[in-house]
Amino acid sequence: MRKQVVAAFCLAGLAMASEKLIAQDFEVAPVKLMFDAEPATSQTKTISVKNHSSRRVSYTVAVADFLPSNTGEKKTLPPNSTKRSCANWLNINPSFFDLNPGEDIQVQVTMLVPGEEYGSTWCMLYIQPTTEQTSWTADKQLSTGITVTGRIGVQVYQSPKSNQFSSVKISNLQEITQPGDKLRRFSASVENLGDKVTMCKIFLLASNMVTAEERQFAAQNIEVFPKMSRNIELELPNDLVAGTYALAAIVDYGPKFPLEGTQIIIEVKGENRSINPLPPDTTSLSK
Repeated sequence: MRKQVVAAFCLAGLAMASEKLIAQDFEVAPVKLMFDAEPATSQTKTISVKNHSSRRVSYTVAVADFLPSNTGEKKTLPPNSTKRSCANWLNINPSFFDLNPGEDIQVQVTMLVPGEEYGSTWCMLYIQPTTEQTSWTADKQLSTGITVTGRIGVQVYQSPKSNQFSSVKISNLQEITQPGDKLRRFSASVENLGDKVTMCKIFLLASNMVTAEERQFAAQNIEVFPKMSRNIELELPNDLVAGTYALAAIVDYGPKFPLEGTQIIIEVKGENRSINPLPPDTTSLSK
């Protein structure tokens, strides 16, 4: 039964969408660069910067590293200060430029991958007006696309096409509902055992153990870095009918890979937020 449930929700692969950000009258697109150059080769991608202000502005492009955490936050660090840094592999042209009102420019970012570098690496580019601080600063936190003191951060990722080792597992599903919570809350751990930065779609699936009725709930997208784990929280709506359920947390990380999952048994009486779960019966699910 579980194999049928998992197979039924083998969703299409995740697509990386181009994004843009506007801050303090200038725009940057995209805010994520995905390189897949092989060792000892180069690859070039382009960032568009547009001045929406009414005056001529000078801009600079600075490079920094970032360190991901298990909560999804990213700590900014000096360039080339982490094991997974590709900051020193970048050639940015131009790295300093002026834009008139309404004018835009294409900034070329070239990744020069050294020989024998087959793993995944990453760093950050900051595009900012020169009227702001131009050197890197150790910000406490940085999330995708967040502007900091007038800057826009562009995340840079490099992983060779030949690097095909992807493996993601989910485990430790448990209820963390507290008195006063409007919805029942659950936590789980998502671990990236592979060597690629992986986008994952996580969702809850409730199966009534008497009627076999299944409900899939809204998914959330997360990013998990190689050899690291992410702690996630999921909410269960209050519209389940009374009964005993196998509640599974499912991770989908692309059409080439089977869905992975973990489950516990919960009981719903009336509104599901008012009932404590049964003692955990945790099971790992996979296709």
